[in-house]
Formats: sequence, structure tokens, C-alpha cells
Amino acid sequence: MSIEIIRTPAELRERAFALRGAGSRIGLVPTMGALHEGHLSLLRKARPLCDTLIMSIFVNPTQFAPGEDLDKYPRNEAADLALAVECGADIAFCPTPAAMYPEGYQTSIALPKLAAPMCGAKRPGHFDGVATVVTKLFNAALPHVAVFGEKDFQQLAILRQLNLDLDFGIEILGGAIIREPDGLALSSRNVYLSADERKQAARLQQGLQAAAQRFAEGVTDASVLISAARAIVGSAPLAQIEYLELRSATTLEDLRDVHEPAVIAVAARFGKTRLIDNLVLVP
Repeated sequence: MSIEIIRTPAELRERAFALRGAGSRIGLVPTMGALHEGHLSLLRKARPLCDTLIMSIFVNPTQFAPGEDLDKYPRNEAADLALAVECGADIAFCPTPAAMYPEGYQTSIALPKLAAPMCGAKRPGHFDGVATVVTKLFNAALPHVAVFGEKDFQQLAILRQLNLDLDFGIEILGGAIIREPDGLALSSRNVYLSADERKQAARLQQGLQAAAQRFAEGVTDASVLISAARAIVGSAPLAQIEYLELRSATTLEDLRDVHEPAVIAVAARFGKTRLIDNLVLVP
């Protein structure tokens, strides 16, 4: 098997128009490369839902703030392409930053309400970069269906709203979080962790599970659920908690009580590595 590699948005859009004209249903899985089992699960989820599966590999500079890990973000295009072929991807869109943001580029897309809390509060401008690059991917790939990981819960909520607001008419699907045996959510950034940091990072999921256990016992008070999670996450000496919050799973508004589907989400730094995780609670 082989994979078709496309390097520019114009070339991809031309290819997508031809595919649509031939009646092909297009699926899209955007990634920043450094593929792991989490990404591969998204490709496997998308594969039976489309005739042509497009995967993008693009480390998007506009979603990195100054001082973040843009320059050292892991990149291995050859290895990524080999894994994509194994999962049935037909086309790999691998543009350069100059192809996506040519000289004179000045447009940005913002969803200020959904992007305000959680990761948005800690990474100003991050979700503007995400929304902008995904809009460009949607315009170039013209997908019928697109799959994104649920680990980035806020991102998924933002992209669903983007799809609705801008009338893309794309079916947006979430892919379940894939975890290591100790519960740590797979992330391309896990490779940055030292042995001690890696061991303690498992407490993110352990904390969320503690909150879920209290919820299963009938506790719906958000402050109690958050405290249950914080007690465990905070017990990791190397964990620097950025936020640990409970919010509506649809609007991301702060909740005092779980009376609707909710997400308890955490972001923490272990050394220089920032990790996120979440768990959905359904009454």
C-alpha cells in the first residue's frame, strides 16, 4: 500500500473537488504528527465512515504561544506516513508553514466565549490558532466527516461550534481517549517526561476517577467532586496544577452542581511538560 502526499492547500482542494465530483465521501483526521495509538484510533474510527481518508500532518505555529514547545515538538514524517498507511489513510496533507500562512496572511478566527476558560485562560490565542487552521483544513479537504480526539475536550467543543457557526455542514465526531496501562492519556508530549514525572502523571486520571467514584455514590456538588480529584492530583509532588474544573459538557459554563452532562477537566505541568485530561459525568 502507498499514500498520496499533498503539500499545498490549493492542490488538496483541487483533489477534494475531484473526489466529491466522483461521488467519494471524504473523511478528515487532522494531526500535528508524532503519531501514537490515540491518533491511530481516530484514523481507524474514520476509515469505515468514508471512501477517501485524508490525514493532515502539520505542526501549526499559530496555536503555540511564545516560549512554548513549537521548535522541539516531535516530528517524524516518514514514521507517521508508515503508520497512516497501516490505518488505511489514502492521502496525507503535509504542508509547510509558508504554504498555510503565506506572506501577507492576516486572518484569524476566534470563538471568544468557548475559548475563554480552561486551556484558553492559560494559553491566550491558542484556540484562535486552532480554529483558524482547522477552518483552512476544512476549506482545503472539503470533508464530509472529521474526527478529533476527546482528550482535547475544549478543542472539540470549539470545533463543533465552529462547524455550526460557519455552516460547514461537516459531521464532527469525537474519538475516545486512549490510555497507557496506568491510565495516563496518550500524548505526543509524554516523551518529554522524566521517569519520576511519568510515574506521577498517572495521578491525573486517578484524581478524575476519584471524582467519578464520588459522583457514582450520588454526590453532585461540584466543589466536592473537584476536591476529591484535587486531593489525589495535588498529592503528586511534581504536579503543578493549572486548573481543575467542572463544567457543562456542551457550553463549558461553570457548574455548581452536576444536573446535566458535565466534564471534569484538569491541566497540570510536570516539569516543563503540560498535560491535560478529562472525564465526562452524565447524570
